[in-house]
Amino acid sequence: MTKPEILQLGPYPAWDQEPLDAAFTVHRLFEADDRAAMLANVGDRIRAIATRGELGASRALIEACPNLELISVYGVGYDAVDLAACRERGIQVTNTPDVLTGDVADLGVAMMLAQSRGIIGAETWARSGKWAAEGLYPLKRRVFGRRAGVLGLGRIGFEVARRLAGFDMQISYSDIAPKSYAPDWTFVEDAVTLARDVDFLFVTLAASAATRHIVGRDVIEALGPEGMLINISRASNIDEEALIAALADGRLGSAALDVFEGEPNFDPRFRDLPNVLLQPHHASGTIETRKAMGQLLRDNLTAHFAGSPLLTPVV
Repeated sequence: MTKPEILQLGPYPAWDQEPLDAAFTVHRLFEADDRAAMLANVGDRIRAIATRGELGASRALIEACPNLELISVYGVGYDAVDLAACRERGIQVTNTPDVLTGDVADLGVAMMLAQSRGIIGAETWARSGKWAAEGLYPLKRRVFGRRAGVLGLGRIGFEVARRLAGFDMQISYSDIAPKSYAPDWTFVEDAVTLARDVDFLFVTLAASAATRHIVGRDVIEALGPEGMLINISRASNIDEEALIAALADGRLGSAALDVFEGEPNFDPRFRDLPNVLLQPHHASGTIETRKAMGQLLRDNLTAHFAGSPLLTPVV
């Protein structure tokens, strides 16, 4: 039987690539010297696209594959997929939610701890010999018992808040409406008020046109010179110009970021700021989760071509 032909937009680990290659005829767009020529050659044979959250699938790419039926996203975020183009053409979209929720929440909390307690700087202090030469590392700020806000109490936001409860933190959240599954946490209607009332603000929103730059100057200044912003969602949810300016002049205390506009070529001004913790978009970057993500991506592809219901449909 002829294997379905799919277009792969970015590399996967070998444990995902090998079973993908075994099940499908895979055309690796990311390896092509001339991508336009490759699409012109194979585009009309492509029935599915295997992509990653940050790569998505543009309207131009979708239109270059006239027989496209499915876009399977390796990741929970699908904002980089042109959903309007998919709906117009009846193309289904899937992602890989749930399997990465715990790891993303873990890293968000770890970033808060590392930044608040100065863990990276303190390790450098000890390793460099400054501890012996200059004495104790400068004092930092505690985490337990302080106030945390979660902007977007979906799967990941809920798991972040659940972990923060273990630190006896006062937890507030903002979303489109109060959540019945969060009776012990305080609902706040808007992001500015939420930021004003907390010490740590976690951004865990799904990205959309409506949430673009939702964390702008007003929210950042409400969080204030003692506050910390932690972003484990999408870069588009943050106004980076406003963030960099506030970090530089002290209107915001600190930030911990796992995502950036234009990554991996993010704004170089971040590197010069001493009060920001930078991470390379690896919140889901554990072996266990990446294997589960790859399996779910393939399971959605397999279900589609078998005529079975999709496991995690978005569109």
